[in-house]
Amino acid sequence: MLFSGRRKKFGTSIQTELYVQPLQFYGQPPLENISLSEFETFAVDRLKLLKTVENLGVSYVKQSEQYSKKLDSELKTLNFPYRSEYEDIEKRRKDHISHFILRLAYCQTEDLRRWFIQQEVDLFRYRFNGLLSKQKLEFLHKNNLQYDAISLKEKKELKEKLVSSTYAISGITVEDQDFYKVPFQDALDLVRTRKVYLKEGYAYIPHQDIVTIVLNDFRTRLSKALALTARSLPAVHSDERLQPLLNHLSHAYLGQDYSIQKNVGKISLEQIDSLSGKSFPLCMRQLHQALRENHHLRHGGRMQYGLFLKGIGLSLEQALQFWRSEFIRGKVDGDKFDKAYAYSIRHMFGKEGKRTDYTPYSCMKVILSNPPSQGDYHGCPFRHSDPELLKQKLQVFKVSPSGIVQVGDTQTIIICFQQHNLDSPLIYFSELSLWPHCEEFFSFMYISVVTSIENRNS
Repeated sequence: MLFSGRRKKFGTSIQTELYVQPLQFYGQPPLENISLSEFETFAVDRLKLLKTVENLGVSYVKQSEQYSKKLDSELKTLNFPYRSEYEDIEKRRKDHISHFILRLAYCQTEDLRRWFIQQEVDLFRYRFNGLLSKQKLEFLHKNNLQYDAISLKEKKELKEKLVSSTYAISGITVEDQDFYKVPFQDALDLVRTRKVYLKEGYAYIPHQDIVTIVLNDFRTRLSKALALTARSLPAVHSDERLQPLLNHLSHAYLGQDYSIQKNVGKISLEQIDSLSGKSFPLCMRQLHQALRENHHLRHGGRMQYGLFLKGIGLSLEQALQFWRSEFIRGKVDGDKFDKAYAYSIRHMFGKEGKRTDYTPYSCMKVILSNPPSQGDYHGCPFRHSDPELLKQKLQVFKVSPSGIVQVGDTQTIIICFQQHNLDSPLIYFSELSLWPHCEEFFSFMYISVVTSIENRNS
């Protein structure tokens, strides 16, 4: 890719041929000149798209009607290919170039590569399933996936075997669809789950399951391509125009590394109550309030809230003092706390047991693991609370009525940050600020509040 002040119109036969097909494996890098402005716009739009893919995968069943409808809408909004029969060359060009730009940003670490591959594979699956049968066959042959359909004669000979070994296939439907003869090593996922007929080293795959083979191939190719791209990073980083942008793009996903406690001692015990109302996300505000009211939290709540406090700067000594002072106000005396609870706090800081220095929970972990039961206060209020109870909680925390209405519909990470945006006019979140850690939210809110106070004083 070359960068200039003006974009050179694409007209080479190679580029035009790439964009004839509605979908590609991104094997050929773009060769045209593009402006830095277009480079940044394409990159940001694709990152928005991949973040949408990630969030929809959490909120809905993949390939469900709701999932497809919302992803289709996002593709259309961001001007990416979304309906194969209506696509134009310009949208396919944007899809091609933006994919390669994000390769540069997301090849730098194993975590970045893993995230990028997963979202690209999910996006590819959605788009491949949207192709017409004829387009799928053209795609297979164009990308050297020479999986030929078996003859009608062979299909009749194997009819009983195909029906008994293939999911959702009957004696009537088996004659109406194509089966592909594929080397079994190319279909290990289907073989492992016993979804296909296996004979003499070949798997017989129905047309609707060929996507599994294509996705495995795409994942392998993309993984190898990212490894090769990583080797060329020194040359890319030598361009001072690109390095800040690429670093920002990758940071927009991973954010700060909270496996290293960098903020020890930056907050005091006396600040926690006031910070909880101004700078804590709702999940942590809820835990703090429950602790103050009940003078106790169950294990799930202690882990989630304790690691959060550790992440924002509470030291081990402060943490022991904080939890002890609160628990002894309830039914736990000092001796019982020292025997039953102090160990787990030291363990959290890597001072006991295997000496593992535990990291704060990411938003995904809060949402997907250890859902709360009766009497628990951990988890994500936007995912685990009844809508009416959620509205009551938001009213208690003095969120504006417009915020409550918006939150009532979709319980996602996006809504969590939007709610706090509505709650505080100081904060203006961009669409890239879908941060994966509560600590990042705290940092942003804390800095904004401090800045606001300083501006008023000056």
